[in-house]
Amino acid sequence: MSEYRITVVCTGNICRSPMAEFILRERLEEAGLADVVSVDSAGTTAWEEGNPADPRTVSALRRRGHTGDYTGHRARVFDKRWFDDVDLVLAADHGHYTVLRRLAGTPEAQARIRMLRSFDPAGPKGDALAIDDPWYGDDSSFDRTYDEVTGAADGVVAFVRDQLAD
Repeated sequence: MSEYRITVVCTGNICRSPMAEFILRERLEEAGLADVVSVDSAGTTAWEEGNPADPRTVSALRRRGHTGDYTGHRARVFDKRWFDDVDLVLAADHGHYTVLRRLAGTPEAQARIRMLRSFDPAGPKGDALAIDDPWYGDDSSFDRTYDEVTGAADGVVAFVRDQLAD
């Protein structure tokens, strides 16, 4: 079986998308899928390229009991050529979704793009699917991002498990 690849995308790849990347990796490992599914992240802009995850992102994870090593993360920009290799692209908000659909070019590639929160069965629908950017907020903004990401994480794992079963 070839590896199933997920890329989570936000603006600068230092807050929302790395948080989702780290959480999804853990959930996939817990589900026994880490050997067949990889998760990474990227941004739609080069503003933060090369920078580590925002310290407030790491702090939010630590406050919730996560103990991973997040020091290796470096922000990067999503490259449209990745659509050839990525099975699922998860957008943090509607702006990212729009940029990714424009980059995708083909209907097949566009079909691989989903809003991350669309996988939260108890979450919002439609225009309310966006994960607000916590960058301008305080710890509570990062905690809200954490809650929104974790609300969708099990749905992503279930979706991927179904995809692998097909």
